[in-house]
Amino acid sequence: MSSTADQTEFQKEPEAPATVTDPGDTVILPEEAPSAGAGDPKLPGDAEVPKSDEKLTKSDEASDSDPKANVELNNAEATEELIRPNELKKDEEGSRTFTMRELLDELKNGDANEDSEAQRREGDTPHSQRSSQHHTDSNAALELINSVTGADEEGRSRQRILTYAARRYATALERNQEDYDALYNWALVLQESADNVNPDSTSPSKDSLLEEACKKYEEATRLCPTLNDAYYNWAIAISDRAKIRGRTKEAEELWKQATKNYEKAVQLNWNSPQALNNWGLALQELSAIVPAREKLTIVKTAISKFRAAIQLQFDFHRAIYNLGTVLYGLAEDMSRTGGAVNAKDISPNELYSQSAIYIAAAHALKPNYSVYTSALKLVRSMLPLPYLKVGYLTSPPAGNPLAPHSDWKRSQFVLNHEGLQQISKVDQRHMSRGLSSNSPAMSPSREAIKVDVPDIISVSACADLTLPPGAGLRIDTIHGPVYMIADSWESLDWWLDAIRLVYTIGARGKSDVLAGIITS
Repeated sequence: MSSTADQTEFQKEPEAPATVTDPGDTVILPEEAPSAGAGDPKLPGDAEVPKSDEKLTKSDEASDSDPKANVELNNAEATEELIRPNELKKDEEGSRTFTMRELLDELKNGDANEDSEAQRREGDTPHSQRSSQHHTDSNAALELINSVTGADEEGRSRQRILTYAARRYATALERNQEDYDALYNWALVLQESADNVNPDSTSPSKDSLLEEACKKYEEATRLCPTLNDAYYNWAIAISDRAKIRGRTKEAEELWKQATKNYEKAVQLNWNSPQALNNWGLALQELSAIVPAREKLTIVKTAISKFRAAIQLQFDFHRAIYNLGTVLYGLAEDMSRTGGAVNAKDISPNELYSQSAIYIAAAHALKPNYSVYTSALKLVRSMLPLPYLKVGYLTSPPAGNPLAPHSDWKRSQFVLNHEGLQQISKVDQRHMSRGLSSNSPAMSPSREAIKVDVPDIISVSACADLTLPPGAGLRIDTIHGPVYMIADSWESLDWWLDAIRLVYTIGARGKSDVLAGIITS
């Protein structure tokens, strides 16, 4: 049988602020940001699912270090995960950008190499005279950076490095106004300085530094329209400005600008799960401000971005978690408005259950993230314990994938940490009376279909004329392909995500964590 793969995944973010800081050698450090809340959730203890507010670093996903998270379970708004790239790569003959570590090393070694480096940069880029306006802008930016003082000794030390870097980029721009690398790096320095502003300081304001950074990103992208990193970090700066303004009309316009820049960054570099994740978060923030009639469309678009992020990186726990929280918020909205609009819409209870699957998966991948742990405690009861997912699929008789369409039957399947298995009619009657965490695990009959996680090679949607009509699901295993039909294309998406997540968790050696979630 021929088939076509169509992989889709997604995640969500809960509704109380949390701060997670991860190590990484990046120019811009992680920081928290407020995001859209989903109202008053109907969860045990009247608590809300916490939202992920981590800003990611480029090396974070490769790091196994345990982050420290401060989770506050209340009705506060969620925060946005942001990733700020290390450095921008250019042609070998062009000027290059510098990581913060390089600048720190140079500062420690003194300025001995600065003259030679400046000569190299001058020789590598065309020389041009700066305008009086450019001179004024440079002085204004330097004045802002010079007036920043860190909150502690570490902050002050870091600010000295940032000031040093700013002067370096100002000098490069004096030699060549069209040095877009220098503009890009200077914008990063301004952005980092904004994060370094003492909370008690009134001058300069964080917003002033971010506004200046946005100007430099805008100029850099004008000079080099393919500078995807600049669009990406520009969107982060705009998002930070929007957060300062709360849920105002001005913030709404800024969030719209941020989404447009994330879109441009993704167009220039489609292989960026972090950019897709941030795009989804910006849309989620926007959905909390726009009129109610526009909210559902924006939320669905955010869901698609999280799923696209997970499709690029199946173990991207932040996107998985954010998708879970978006679905949770959507379930809350539907509950308040009276449930599904029509019979074809997924019910709030189904959304709650699906939300719990993503949050559980995120926790299984990163069990030491306290924000995930707290969220799981709130939504675990929404899972069909002792399983992760229970639902219907149409399948052929076990061992006969080429059976006539008339022999394919719709039956119940369960998914847990071990795999996917078909349930007998006796067990289906037992399940119809309700599952609980104390329910014994059921065994499939000898003639039932069973797919073990270690046997899975890939999972995809498929369309094949030899299959019954409908949303086809193909699971390639070491024993050959297994075909089934979901009740709808939306239902297929849920099955694809759930099976892939279980497979990914197993591949990462975390099956025991997932088992503990659904069976303890």
